[in-house]
Amino acid sequence: MRAGACRVPRLSTSIAPTLSPSRYVFGRCHDYQLDNARRLSCISSLAASPALNRTYSTRKYARQAIASIDAERVRQHRRGYATTTNPNPPFGKKHASNDVPSRIGLIGARGYTGQALIDLFNGHPFMDLRHVSSRELAGQQLQGYNKRKITYEHLSPDDVAQLDKDGQVDCWVMALPNGVCKPYIEALDQIHKDSDRKSVIIDLSADHRFDKSWTYGLPELTKRSEILQSTRISNPGCYATGAQLSIAPLVDHLGGEPVIFGVSGYSGAGTKQSPKNDPKVLKDNLIPYSLTGHIHETEISHHLGLPSVAFVPHVASWFRSIHLTINIPLNKTMTSRNIRHLYQERYADEPLVKIVGEAPLVRSVSSLHHCEIGGFATDSSGKRVVICSILDNLNKGAATQCLQNMNLALGYAEFEGIPTSSS
Repeated sequence: MRAGACRVPRLSTSIAPTLSPSRYVFGRCHDYQLDNARRLSCISSLAASPALNRTYSTRKYARQAIASIDAERVRQHRRGYATTTNPNPPFGKKHASNDVPSRIGLIGARGYTGQALIDLFNGHPFMDLRHVSSRELAGQQLQGYNKRKITYEHLSPDDVAQLDKDGQVDCWVMALPNGVCKPYIEALDQIHKDSDRKSVIIDLSADHRFDKSWTYGLPELTKRSEILQSTRISNPGCYATGAQLSIAPLVDHLGGEPVIFGVSGYSGAGTKQSPKNDPKVLKDNLIPYSLTGHIHETEISHHLGLPSVAFVPHVASWFRSIHLTINIPLNKTMTSRNIRHLYQERYADEPLVKIVGEAPLVRSVSSLHHCEIGGFATDSSGKRVVICSILDNLNKGAATQCLQNMNLALGYAEFEGIPTSSS
């Protein structure tokens, strides 16, 4: 096996410890006994400092330290809750264990998500695209990829299994419609059954999102250490990604069923012609569909551990990006400020989740790679909040998230090749 390819052994010390989920306690949260202990400790440590050559006042610095403690107490009291930092912090460059390019096979390259992935692979220093499969485009030259000359193939499950057996691919990306990738997975599983070598498989369809033998790859909410050690990763749906990120920090404070009103650009309807992706039908129009029982409705509730959510999707006249308006009943009185701080703490240092004050506009995230969450409007009772979120359905809702998962599973820095301010 090539050094660095496929599964890369990692020392446990390279994995950041996973903390228990955040817990937020509303009300007056400061422990005055602890506060007084800090005061005494501060004074004692300063008083015990060597006095030789000291040109400053110990009492002055003690007062400053105590003032700092008091200021923090006031800040916490004003916030109204105690917080913890992000319990599932990002895995940056310090966690990377691989600097050898990985050979990628992309099955289903014709669709919008496949094209978005090709663009990302083209700018990634370690993703070496070797095979692209599309029945409709077989024999044509791949456009938009500059690292090597590639011709579209029409790979069967047996072809994929043989390439894998010959050690020619380190990671397979299944960018296929729901229910189509099963023969490919079965062929690869058969090859891997009698081999120590296991290529990574990322499935962008819904086929394995409820399969316990696969890792659900939403890095901001799934333990990153689990994704890092996995060879079978199910990529979340676009609506499901935005909704889960928008609801997760309030799961412990829910007072009822969240109701999600979603609107997507027509790229979400795929490339197969239908009224839902026909610009003429969509002009000055909004089309509701799957008013109950949408697969993302089940996905959202299942992975958040909720009894249910209500999700109503729509398709609009713009091409890409989605907007979610989420009505959330609360089990206690909360303020908009309280709630916003919960989200800021939960997603601290997450480059692909941005918390804003106002309700975000869908056009501000088109073609970008992050999810933006804002609004945080509470009603007069303080027991209901409306939150809005946006993300590009082809990027953070699909291709960008896929690349996050690939980076983690193949041993690269999580945000390698993803345009972010902190990558």
